[in-house]
Amino acid sequence: MSHTAEFSSEDSATIAVPQRPTPLPKLQVFILILIQFSEPVTALVIYPFIIQFVRDTGITGGDETKNGHFAGIIESVFFLAECLTVVYFGRASDRYGRRPVLLLGPIGLACAMLGFGLSKRFWSLVAFRCLQGAFNGNIGVSKSVMAEISDSTNAAEIYSFLPFMWTLGSTLGPLIGGTLANPATRYPDSLGKIALFRKFPYFLPCATAGVLALTAFIFAFFGLKETLPSAIARQKKARLGTETEPLLPAPESVEPPQPDTVDAPVPPMSDLFVRPVLVSLLNHAFLSFCEMSYEVLVPLVYATPIEMGGLGLSPLYIGRIMASLGFVNIFAQLFLSARIIRRFGPRTIFITTFVYLPCCFLAYPLLNLFARRAGRVDGAVIAVMVFQMGSALVVSPTFACTQLFIVASAPTQNGLGALNGLAQMVSSTLRSVAPAFAASLFAASLSHNLLGGNMVFFLLAAVSICGLRAALLLPRKLSADGA
Repeated sequence: MSHTAEFSSEDSATIAVPQRPTPLPKLQVFILILIQFSEPVTALVIYPFIIQFVRDTGITGGDETKNGHFAGIIESVFFLAECLTVVYFGRASDRYGRRPVLLLGPIGLACAMLGFGLSKRFWSLVAFRCLQGAFNGNIGVSKSVMAEISDSTNAAEIYSFLPFMWTLGSTLGPLIGGTLANPATRYPDSLGKIALFRKFPYFLPCATAGVLALTAFIFAFFGLKETLPSAIARQKKARLGTETEPLLPAPESVEPPQPDTVDAPVPPMSDLFVRPVLVSLLNHAFLSFCEMSYEVLVPLVYATPIEMGGLGLSPLYIGRIMASLGFVNIFAQLFLSARIIRRFGPRTIFITTFVYLPCCFLAYPLLNLFARRAGRVDGAVIAVMVFQMGSALVVSPTFACTQLFIVASAPTQNGLGALNGLAQMVSSTLRSVAPAFAASLFAASLSHNLLGGNMVFFLLAAVSICGLRAALLLPRKLSADGA
């Protein structure tokens, strides 16, 4: 698959695209999404018990007001470490091949999860949490492989798995953590008889997440094929020409290595900072920040009392609503994303998303307005909530579209790993910044009555409109390989 086609904001010539999608190599896709699944599970599995874990280490000295501070350090260093390593993993995959880098990540992640569960001191928790984030730095490499095993007829299908796996993993991770934490106390007649669980009460959920990562490693070790053309050529040369078939067999979507990509050196990082790449990353940044900010505000607004600007809902109802939103997301990603992308095109979907998101932010004041008038959550409030939940139908396909633009903007295929690393670094950074920004601004808006307590919504709507301006810079058409 070539990624050297020009990425231009002007209409390109119509490209003849086969009507019939090329079949995806199912085993390769399964292995890649299994590796992707490890990131949200290992990132979020600790959330239900991290406060108690910090308390147990004694780092706070019994001061309950410090729990959130130290827990926040542990939660944040994961994404910080991932942010600092993704580009290096991508560069390594461009130089040495995709397979060895993708094998390193899951096995290292499994060991780091076991070490976290067996820790007793706060700073060892921080160290193992950093390792977890670092070994998750190969997520960008798996996206590079997805680009190399797909073509213009099936790229939408394979990229639609990316947001789906994050949604599924972010749902199951906290569930595993909350269900399996402190098993000796929760299940005294069975797991309570095991000394390991009595001594290390948070080992079981960490080990379970580690086993998922180890499973990904096992599948990858036996089933993952190399896809980087230059690495395939080196392996063939090392075997003295005795092997005539490429390591990744069969599917028509994978082209044999071409001389220009086989012999091309890995480009310096400076070569990636060209306009097409910057436009793609800018749109990826706006999408990641706005979507994460919106998600953070949902439980905050729903839980805040009506007289203070929220809806005054109980945790039970908030949980049900967020679960419903999760199911809508899963449905959209599984059954609608690829069809929507093929029907309307990536650029149209991006523009639609950044028209819809400002409306979603500005719907929050309407929720409270209707709730104040009725004194409760009535039909009008529910109608606005349903409108907001519909955002999943446009936002989910947009995360697949952003990968299409990133792949199409790569100057050379030997720089694709580094480029995906840059994109992952952008999303990791904004995933760690957006929640604190949105939550803090929400609190400040209420406490200082800024714009009637609604300043956070107007500001984020303005950011979304800036995202719309960035979306208009995207090309109207991609290369034949890109979409």
